[in-house]
Amino acid sequence: MAINLETLFLIDQKDGMSLEFSKLVSMMNYARETTIAEVKELTVEELDFLYDAEANSIGMLLAHMVSVEKAYQIETFYNRDVTDEEIIELNPALELGSRAREQIHGNTIDFYMKELTDVRNKTIETFQTLPDEWLFQQTPFWFDQQANNYFKWFHVFEDELNHRGQIRIIKKMMAKRLKV
Repeated sequence: MAINLETLFLIDQKDGMSLEFSKLVSMMNYARETTIAEVKELTVEELDFLYDAEANSIGMLLAHMVSVEKAYQIETFYNRDVTDEEIIELNPALELGSRAREQIHGNTIDFYMKELTDVRNKTIETFQTLPDEWLFQQTPFWFDQQANNYFKWFHVFEDELNHRGQIRIIKKMMAKRLKV
């Protein structure tokens, strides 16, 4: 689903979507578009930049966004926990850390953009098949709490916004490093 920039700041009805899903997708679209604006011109070297030996790169954070969305697709669309095998497939991007630093590098922005687009298209296509009531279905979540699917998908783009903040900080650190 292409993001309509003319309606980016409107939380409103989206073509082919029910009202509640339209609201959710409106917010997800804004989060994604602002993430893309931050990274779309970055080189491979900038995507792989590590401020120090413990840092995340921008490329790692973009890969993480993809893995998080895939994990929530499994959890909410199939109403089950992610299996150990699926966690292996989603890692090292899901958990980040040293393995991610070793394995996630050398990719172009086009690679990350395709991954982000593909996972989001699957999400939107599935959303279009579900009734609004699905968003309000509650299941056990963190720390033996209840959460509904609406919250879980809010968390997906809330996590993206968090990491977009990190991306902005990394870009500032990169600029500072290059001035030295």
